[in-house]
Amino acid sequence: MTLNEEIYNLIQAGEGFHLELKEAFDKSFMEEVCAFANSGGGKIIIGVSDSGIIKGCNTDNRSRSLIQDSLRSLQPNLDISIDIIDSLIVVMVPEGNDKPYACSKGFYVRNGANSQKLNRNEIVEFFQKEGRIHFDELRNDKANFKTDFDEKALIEFLGMAGISKTIDMSTLLKNLGCLTDEGKLTNAGVLFFTKDIDFILNNAIIVCVLFKGTEKVHILDKKDFSGNILENINNAVAFVQRHTNLEYVIKTLRRENVPEIPEVALRETIINAVCHRDYFDKRANVLIEIFDDRVIISNPGGLPGGLKPQDFGKKSVARNQIIASLLLRVNFIEKVGTGISRIRQAVSENGKSSVVFSYDDAFFTVTYTRNNETTQSTTQSTTQSTTQSTTQSTTQSTTQSTTQSTTQTLTEKQIEILQYLIKNPYASRQEMAENIADITTDGIKYNLKRLQDIGVLKRIGPDFGGHWLVQNNND
Repeated sequence: MTLNEEIYNLIQAGEGFHLELKEAFDKSFMEEVCAFANSGGGKIIIGVSDSGIIKGCNTDNRSRSLIQDSLRSLQPNLDISIDIIDSLIVVMVPEGNDKPYACSKGFYVRNGANSQKLNRNEIVEFFQKEGRIHFDELRNDKANFKTDFDEKALIEFLGMAGISKTIDMSTLLKNLGCLTDEGKLTNAGVLFFTKDIDFILNNAIIVCVLFKGTEKVHILDKKDFSGNILENINNAVAFVQRHTNLEYVIKTLRRENVPEIPEVALRETIINAVCHRDYFDKRANVLIEIFDDRVIISNPGGLPGGLKPQDFGKKSVARNQIIASLLLRVNFIEKVGTGISRIRQAVSENGKSSVVFSYDDAFFTVTYTRNNETTQSTTQSTTQSTTQSTTQSTTQSTTQSTTQSTTQTLTEKQIEILQYLIKNPYASRQEMAENIADITTDGIKYNLKRLQDIGVLKRIGPDFGGHWLVQNNND
């Protein structure tokens, strides 16, 4: 198809998101150019009425010069081509790589077949979306340095980062990007070095939920972590590890721990969610959901501005540069831009789960698919030897039966329950929930049934007056 044929076909199709028809060059011309540059690009055909009737226009050098002079007013500059086709002027505007673009009348974007001027709030949102305003760099006026600052958190950070406190605290915080020249904490400073963070930033928590089965119906355990960023990451990793399987591979008398989701991948995923989330979005938090068949970790904000879908996993664009630099200092991030590759490699080498990355304009999601056989712990010998290898009160015969087995899979929480019941066989569900950390009575009930189903735990006698028996291979 020749260019002429393409243009005439476009005219027949009519105006749309990528096409604007104009009878003549007019005052609104730069609004259309600006809108296309800020959106997906498009063509402006001069010499055609809105209804698609070709009327032609003046195509002499003076007309072309007027258009070129107008295009120079676009800020920042953009390479835009002008073609003369018969009696028409075709202006081809590419999507800009340096958004946002502005003309003398303001900022415009394409909305359907129209160009829409952005108001103040929309301009701010557009700048945020394109990564021109970084949340972590902004001053937080709600935080009071004298009352909210947590010096202990800073001292722990300095120790982890290997930074000696040879300069005063204010200068140190400024150098880290956590304090302004006016003595106000930045949002990064709030996230890393304040107490009661959720009173200052109520969308900076990590929500962790364990569901029964594969649907969002029955909640077995739920935690909201609202400490500083480093605490939240560690607590979230521990929550997932408590509620997913840990396989013990016995080789002679040595035991190798193989988590269902490799810790390198899990930690990297949670760090990425915290580091690259959109903190401007106050409607959502980092969310971790554990089901029988999958673990989902999602954060507000799709791909950061400047990162194209085809570059995902190959290039790195930090939405929150100060947060990323602070995490890098304490080795929570090994090397900027390697996270996705590290996750994929760790999952591939582990072989116990698979991982899928997905994203849209609102959320970035990582889904780990769990091995159903591992999750359900179906083999009796597997679970028996796990119990035997992890309890302090094991006998010689138990130890021998443990070393004869090769693999076993139980969650850490299930192991804690078994350990407690060996010492307290008459314990009630309520008592177990009160004495075993981070689990509800519903969670106890669910795990007791799991342990009974796989044959490692047996109820002797009635609900009231009976007791629990932890079984081994010889029972």
